[in-house]
Amino acid sequence: MRKTRSGAEFSGISKAVLAFQERTFDYAPLVQRAVVRERDGEEDHEEHDAFDDVDDVGDNSPPPSAAEDPLQDVDEQYPPEPPPPMHDPFNDVDDENPHPKKRRRRVSFEDVVASATPPHTGAHRQRPAKPPNTSRRKRNSDASHARRKQKRSKAKAELGHKPTASTLHAHVHPAAPLDSGLNASSLPTTFGAYAAKVEDAQEKRGRTVWRSLLDFTARGFRVIRWDGIHARPILDCRGRIVAVLAGQPDKPSYRAAADAAFAAMRNAGNSTRFPAEMKKHRRGLFAAINVGLSYGKGQSTPCWLDAKDYRALAEEMLANAGIQRMAGFADAAFAIWAPRLHAYYKQCDAKLRTLLPDLRRPFVGSVYFCAAFNFGRNVWTFKHRDVLNLAFGWCAIQALGRYDATLGGHLVLWDLELVVEFPHGALILLPSATVAHSNIPVREGEERVSFTQFSAGGIFRYVDNGGRTVAELERDEPGEYERLSARMASRWEEGLGLLSTLDELIGVE
Repeated sequence: MRKTRSGAEFSGISKAVLAFQERTFDYAPLVQRAVVRERDGEEDHEEHDAFDDVDDVGDNSPPPSAAEDPLQDVDEQYPPEPPPPMHDPFNDVDDENPHPKKRRRRVSFEDVVASATPPHTGAHRQRPAKPPNTSRRKRNSDASHARRKQKRSKAKAELGHKPTASTLHAHVHPAAPLDSGLNASSLPTTFGAYAAKVEDAQEKRGRTVWRSLLDFTARGFRVIRWDGIHARPILDCRGRIVAVLAGQPDKPSYRAAADAAFAAMRNAGNSTRFPAEMKKHRRGLFAAINVGLSYGKGQSTPCWLDAKDYRALAEEMLANAGIQRMAGFADAAFAIWAPRLHAYYKQCDAKLRTLLPDLRRPFVGSVYFCAAFNFGRNVWTFKHRDVLNLAFGWCAIQALGRYDATLGGHLVLWDLELVVEFPHGALILLPSATVAHSNIPVREGEERVSFTQFSAGGIFRYVDNGGRTVAELERDEPGEYERLSARMASRWEEGLGLLSTLDELIGVE
C-alpha cells in the first residue's frame, strides 16, 4: 500500500491493472461501442409520441404541427421537449480508427466499469406523460357555446323561426298529402273572422258520448295510420293546407324531451289536488290549466291569466325544458307549413309588444299567446270547437303518454271524417275554432296527457283597433271604425288566403 503527498492510499494492484490495460489489451473502445449501440436502442424506444395514445384507429399520420394542434392553447407544450443529451465520453472515439494517437487517452478500470453499466431505466428516466391541460380550452369552448346559444335564443325571440330551403326540402318535399275534400270557405266563422260561430244544438248533440275506433269506422270515417314522425299535410278541395300532421323530429334528444315533458305533467297531475269542478268542463273530464294572454269577457286590454292557486304549477310547466323544446318545435312547424299565416301572427305579436311592452309570453320564440296543460291519467276530449280562437288560425296540439296509438288516443276531425293515430310526442296543427275535433280514449292502464298552444282572436281585433276596444275605437276615431268595419266582410277569405298550397311550398327554394 502506498500513499500520495495528500495522504491518499492506493494499492499496487490498481497500478498493475492499469499497466496491463495500457500495454497488454485496450478493451475500452469495444465497451464504448457496445454502450453506444445500447444507448441508440434506448433512444429509439424513448421516441414514443404521446399523440399515439389518441383513439384514432388506423391513423398513421405524423403528429400535428404546433399550428395545427388544438392542444397548443394549453399552458405548456405537450409532449415536453426532450432534455439535451448527456455528454458521453465514448463519443470521442473514432469508429474508423479506434486508436488514434492524438486522441488516445488512459481510462481507469473504475471508469470502464462505470461506463459499461447500462443507463438506469428507473422511473426518473421514464416519467409518466403529463396529461394535456385542457381546462382553459374547455372553459373557452363552454363560453363560446353559451354565447352562440344566447345569440340563437335572441334571434328566435326577435325574428321567430324561419325555415330554410334545406328544411323545406327535408320535410315538405317528401310529405305525402291527404286530400280531405273539405271546402274551407264553408267552415263556421263569424263576421270579421276574429272568432268562429258558437256550436248550435245539432252540433252539440251526443258530443260527450264515449266512442271507440270501431264506432267511427262504422260511421264511415277514414282511419289514418301515422307514425307520429313524418309530416302529412291535409288539403281542402282547393289545394289549401288546412291542417298538418306535423310529426316530430326523429332524434333521440327530442324523444327524451317529450319523455321529460310527459313525466313532468304526469307527476304534477298526480301530486296536485284538483277540485271536482275543474275536472268537468265543455272539453272533457280532466283538469286543465291555461297559461298566457287572455282577452275577452269584458276585458279592456289583454292581460296575463291568473292561475290563482295553481300559479306555481303553471310556472313549473312553463319552465320545463322538455315542454319548452316541444313549444319551439310547434312554432317552427307552423312557420314551415303556413309561412304567411305564421308571419301574420308574428306581426300581431310585434304590434302588441309595442302597445303593451310589459306583457310576457308563455314561451320565448313562439308566436302563440296562450298554452293549456291538460292533466289526467286518460285525457280525451269531447267533440268541440274552440270558438274564441282566431277563426282561420291554427292551434298546436301535442300528445304525451304511454299508450298504443293504434288502439287509442286518436284525434277525430269530424268535418273531414278522419280518425288520425296520434302517437306520443307528435304534433298536429289545425284550425281548432272552425273544425270540430275530439279524441278516442286510450285503453285502461295506459296514460295520456296533452299540451296545446293557441291565440285568442280578440287579441288580433284589439291590435287591429290600435290598442282599443271596438267601442273605444268608434268613440275616438269614427272614420277608422268605418274603414275597419267595411273590411270585416272580406277578412275571412283574406285569412284563408294566408294558407299555403303544397305547390307553393315546394316551389320555395
